[in-house]
Amino acid sequence: MLASKKDIITELQKNILHWQGFKVPLAGTTRFAGLEQVESAFPNAVFPTGAIHEFLTEEPEHAAACGGFLGGLLQVLMERGGICLWISTARSLFPPALKTFGVNPDRIIFIDLKREKELLWAMEEALKCSSLAAVVAEVGEISFTESRRLQLVVEKSRVTGFILRGSTKKLSTTACVARWKITPLPSELKDGMPGVGFPRWNVELLKVRNGNPGSWKLEWHAGSFRPLMPEKANYLHREKLLKVG
Repeated sequence: MLASKKDIITELQKNILHWQGFKVPLAGTTRFAGLEQVESAFPNAVFPTGAIHEFLTEEPEHAAACGGFLGGLLQVLMERGGICLWISTARSLFPPALKTFGVNPDRIIFIDLKREKELLWAMEEALKCSSLAAVVAEVGEISFTESRRLQLVVEKSRVTGFILRGSTKKLSTTACVARWKITPLPSELKDGMPGVGFPRWNVELLKVRNGNPGSWKLEWHAGSFRPLMPEKANYLHREKLLKVG
């Protein structure tokens, strides 16, 4: 009887995920090397593609860090072909920097609009094009209804959408599959080496639909994400506290 109840609950959970747009992982599911810990926070331990993700970019340095992290995601999403559309009214990204993450800027079409109200319309229309690998839009405010419209579109086209929210004064609930916050961490130079170290981030999943929020410290190394070792992560945390103090 207990086994029967467990089977019923498992089947109900699968049905709920299906109704909400989560698909059972298929062979060839897109995986992001180095993000295994982050992926475990999502249902089925799979990064949701064909969904809308929301990123909070409250400060200019947050926007820069988010752009780098997105570059790593786009590299994987675009490796099977397809291009990306990046829509904004005041672009925060420096396109040549994408080369650091294995993405050629000429594979991204930048659409610079004059009015904020045109952004979501342009994103919705772009997400209908199933030949695109991803669509990124820098927006200020977005309502639940507007985000739901975008989610319904990608459930058909299977294109992955990323919303970068620069204004978080009125942080409303959205239908996005996850709410992220990416902040920069100090890089580490090898002994005796000049220049700048590998990009590092504190990656927070503030909300995950049917998943588990969490926080991880990652860096970009040798063309992929890599989790920081615990001792390095603790050192960076202490450094951050000292700066705040």
